Amino acid sequence: MNTAIEKMLPAHWPRVRAVYEEGLATGDATFETEAPEWERWDASHLRACRLVALAEGGRVAGWAALSHVSARKVYAGVAEVSVYVGAEFRGRGVGRALLKALVRESESEGVWTLQAGIFPENTASVALHEACGFRVVGRRERVGKLKGRWRDTLLLERRSQTVGVD
Repeated sequence: MNTAIEKMLPAHWPRVRAVYEEGLATGDATFETEAPEWERWDASHLRACRLVALAEGGRVAGWAALSHVSARKVYAGVAEVSVYVGAEFRGRGVGRALLKALVRESESEGVWTLQAGIFPENTASVALHEACGFRVVGRRERVGKLKGRWRDTLLLERRSQTVGVD
């Protein structure tokens, strides 16, 4: 599938939010139960590492972004990954294109570790991350409840081979 990976702009937000809501509907994408308004989402994600995959006609097929894992200076180069692909575009390489571009973008911004918390049932997301150089470093058991049910998450990480290697 031909997609263009571009910087996410505020104008993309309505469709980005719709793709996020499609992920929420699966029940296996996040502990969140509703997509936030732009202001809250914008405040919680790094400004430099926000991407969209645009399909034919400029439609948002998916998005990827990073958020800080901590406000402590020592963790300035560690970020958490979010990758979402619209339902009609899944299984067509959009997620891989986004995640690979996000890795490149993160390294250009000095990020040395990317991490992702993924429900084990989301096997497609686990496989995507592993294909892009992430490894499972652990399982967090019963880390939180979603709709009244305890859920585990797998913690995956990717260490840069070019940033933070000294």
